[in-house]
Amino acid sequence: MTHASKARKYEPRKVPEGKPVATSAMIASLAAEGYDTVPAPFGHALVEAAQDDPRLVGLSADLSKYTDLHIFANAMPERFYQMGMAEQLLFSAAAGLAREGFIPFATTYAVFAARRAYDFIAMAIAEENLPVKIACALPGLTTGYGPSHQATEDLAIFRGLPDMVLIDPCDACDVAGMVPAMIAHPGPVYARLLRGKVPSVLTRHKPDYRFELGRAQMIREGHDVLVISSGIMTMRALDAADILAKDGIDVAVLHTPTIKPLDTETILAEAGRGGRLGVTAENHRVNGGLGEAVAATLLQAGVTPGFRMIGLPDAFLEAGALPTLHDMYGLSVERVAERIRGWL
Repeated sequence: MTHASKARKYEPRKVPEGKPVATSAMIASLAAEGYDTVPAPFGHALVEAAQDDPRLVGLSADLSKYTDLHIFANAMPERFYQMGMAEQLLFSAAAGLAREGFIPFATTYAVFAARRAYDFIAMAIAEENLPVKIACALPGLTTGYGPSHQATEDLAIFRGLPDMVLIDPCDACDVAGMVPAMIAHPGPVYARLLRGKVPSVLTRHKPDYRFELGRAQMIREGHDVLVISSGIMTMRALDAADILAKDGIDVAVLHTPTIKPLDTETILAEAGRGGRLGVTAENHRVNGGLGEAVAATLLQAGVTPGFRMIGLPDAFLEAGALPTLHDMYGLSVERVAERIRGWL
């Protein structure tokens, strides 16, 4: 519990008129109204790839069910390793398997990889440029369990690690598409993982969309605002664009699923088209993530549109129901639309 939440512990919640009262649920599904969902796209994509590639193995820190790796474990139990609640051991073992010619997929929660096992990932995997693929659930604000489980700084931590590729997928299409791309990449990869019933978003707006490592893609065109987004915030930006269109505000959405290496060429080309407000949107703290990476890219190239960032604050967040938290911290569709409208 944070100091702020302690101070408010016995204060009644102020619910805006017309808003539903939040439940006490600690974990909830991501709001994705109107979108179809795909069950466990990561697990199924890994099984499909492993059928043709005997080098693929899976490891988990007692969280296979919560990272969808149980799909792989059930299909190929002889290629699955349950390492227990020991992330340092998990990544050390993955490094050892990689040295023996395997391509390990190691899964856990993002906070445990970024905070608890960083040194082991840096020394045993990244420094040796080994092909270990790290897929981590509960990225950013996708759990209501509070600071112990909310990985709001994982991208900032891993962006500073040489040779580490970073992926922040938006939906089921991205998750399924990133698996073969991770396998094909010769070095280490860290991917934020959406698990369970994952919304299918991008192909609804762009039917020919396919995930490509290191490439940003324009999902929606617009001449008033350019939103450069990653992860679930691309879904939120697209939905907010529909709301803003009713006000005559035309919003473009550039989806950037690879945070490192960043597709600077596409970002500069789109941001260089004059007359649009530039906005980054990410499910991560505003410091150290996509927003700062884009800002540095623009400034170093001398491209200076109006620029704003949507993201999480530099703070430990509260626990609670996800819809309440997303609205509180500005990640809900309504809050995204509200902020963009206020900046114009």
